[in-house]
Amino acid sequence: MRGSNPAAGPLVITAEHGAPLVSLRDVRFAYGERSVLRGIDLSVHRGQVVAIMGGSGCGKTTLLRLIGGQLKASSGVVEVDGRDVGKMGRSDLYAMRRRMGMLFQFGALFTDISVFDNVAFPLREHTNLPPSMISDLVLMKLQAVGLRGAASLRPGELSGGMARRVALARAVALDPMLILYDEPFAGLDPISLGIVGQLIRRLNDALGASSVMVTHDVHESLEIVDYIYFVSEGRIVAQGTPDEIRASSDPFVHQFVNAEADGPVPFHYPAPPIDSLLQGVRP
Repeated sequence: MRGSNPAAGPLVITAEHGAPLVSLRDVRFAYGERSVLRGIDLSVHRGQVVAIMGGSGCGKTTLLRLIGGQLKASSGVVEVDGRDVGKMGRSDLYAMRRRMGMLFQFGALFTDISVFDNVAFPLREHTNLPPSMISDLVLMKLQAVGLRGAASLRPGELSGGMARRVALARAVALDPMLILYDEPFAGLDPISLGIVGQLIRRLNDALGASSVMVTHDVHESLEIVDYIYFVSEGRIVAQGTPDEIRASSDPFVHQFVNAEADGPVPFHYPAPPIDSLLQGVRP
């Protein structure tokens, strides 16, 4: 398994890793009449950090919600740890979620309680551990993200990067088997972005967990993930390891990685030629 040093290279999946922890097979989903996902196939093996990338509105966050069971696929299969999420009852779904961690976009901390109580919340909600043990676990999680000294502060007293690290400590409070990240780098300065990225990798490896990360941040992600899926118009249009993505000649990958304005994703929204619409302007 890959260590916390990105230089160790991506986790190579072989037959010995067995069945994937997360598997989506021909998954389709629509909000009413609007089709969002059109036959998604992807897998996440144990120990992997996997990124899902694509333009805004392409269905990335919907994929996280399907994996977490907040949404049910219109068709296809979403499996987590060998179980079909779409067929789970309420009690089974809640039990599975206790084995998951979630880092929401911008952290979503409870603003009226302390950093300590934010991290303690899932432990108090989902376990019967004594207060002394909960206190020890919270301090250990905060130590892991470098914020034990901020335990008594409120979220409003934290910088954006510190708040994201507290949210990460809360996401791993129950030592989950699977951690889901929705835009973990959004709004962070370069230093905070680098710190959060390294923490995602190190905590995943330390816990022996798997991580699924929805992100737009290509360059930071290529440094820490094992595999990337690119989504466009509800389909997987490209995939590969970081090295394969860097070397890819695929037009969509090239446009996305290099932040080019025009390409397979056009700059102009479809419209008639402008000359046919201008009435009073002629050369």
